[in-house]
Amino acid sequence: MKDFLKSSVGRKYIMGLTGLVWVGFLFAHMAPNMLILFSAELYNAYTYSVTANKILLYAVEAILLSSLVIHVLMAILLTRQNRVARGAQYAVSANGEKAVSWGSRYMAAQGSAILAFIILHLITFKYGTYYETTVNGVVMRDMHRLVVEVFQSPAYVAWYFICLGLMVFHVSHGAASVFQSFGILERKLQGGIKKFAWVYAIVIVTGFLSQPVYVFLFHK
Repeated sequence: MKDFLKSSVGRKYIMGLTGLVWVGFLFAHMAPNMLILFSAELYNAYTYSVTANKILLYAVEAILLSSLVIHVLMAILLTRQNRVARGAQYAVSANGEKAVSWGSRYMAAQGSAILAFIILHLITFKYGTYYETTVNGVVMRDMHRLVVEVFQSPAYVAWYFICLGLMVFHVSHGAASVFQSFGILERKLQGGIKKFAWVYAIVIVTGFLSQPVYVFLFHK
């Protein structure tokens, strides 16, 4: 087991599994947040329901945090391991050079930017200004007001766009690579799985981007 965890194959398995946790979470996080496009009351009621169940909230946060830490650790170890081995590669072109996509080539840089985005996102929203509102007689945090306030900033919206743009490449390449690392990506299925990964990533990012666009354009 120890040798497996030290091998590039074992580390790719772990990085793939922890990445899948976040790939699933992104959709689960994006979909209900679309409520901000419809109603402040519905949006606040949703965010309140998420934070009201403390046990479930802390459990999910623990899973996400541990998955992120392990994912980043495996990425660092694999990067070092690949450099020592003069670069790991999935495919080689006819002239012997690496035939890798842009998304694959800059996965580490994308991951670093996305990690910075996650940290800033938490600071901005989870630990941001606390406003109160009342919905159906229940006092709760006015997350709608905070989100609208933040997305009125052109600089923050631009940063949001850049990071989510990088996320398209990171998620699409990462999701497809999981199957390759697990050895279940048959040649005849490669095209379909890669296309699905791209569509999935684009759907998630489009959903997230629609929120600051809507707020920035229609909440003046």
